[in-house]
Amino acid sequence: MAKQKTEVKQVVTITEKAAGKIMELAKQDNKEKHGLKLYVFPGGCLGFQYGMDFEENPEKTDLVMEQHGVKIFVDKDSVEFLKGVKIDFVDSLHGSGFKIDNPNATSTCGCGKSVC
Repeated sequence: MAKQKTEVKQVVTITEKAAGKIMELAKQDNKEKHGLKLYVFPGGCLGFQYGMDFEENPEKTDLVMEQHGVKIFVDKDSVEFLKGVKIDFVDSLHGSGFKIDNPNATSTCGCGKSVC
């Protein structure tokens, strides 16, 4: 039986700059045909932490989107935490990295990797 994908629009939004960086990193890792898996898992300063990884295929229950040429897979257990999230890539004097803006977060920590 073929895996069924669930198509959903706008659970998360990635900027063009973030998409460009994701594609650059995928190319460096020889994973150009992979998607970006987004999830939340227990840990960090506030109880939950964001995770991103390259996956060749979505899980059967993942929500699947595509933005700016990047396939995005959202773990079904993380959807409620990630609804409305905007992911950007920032490059500044203070460092560079992905910036996650989560309108649902009741609090965040200074490291930017934890959410509650």
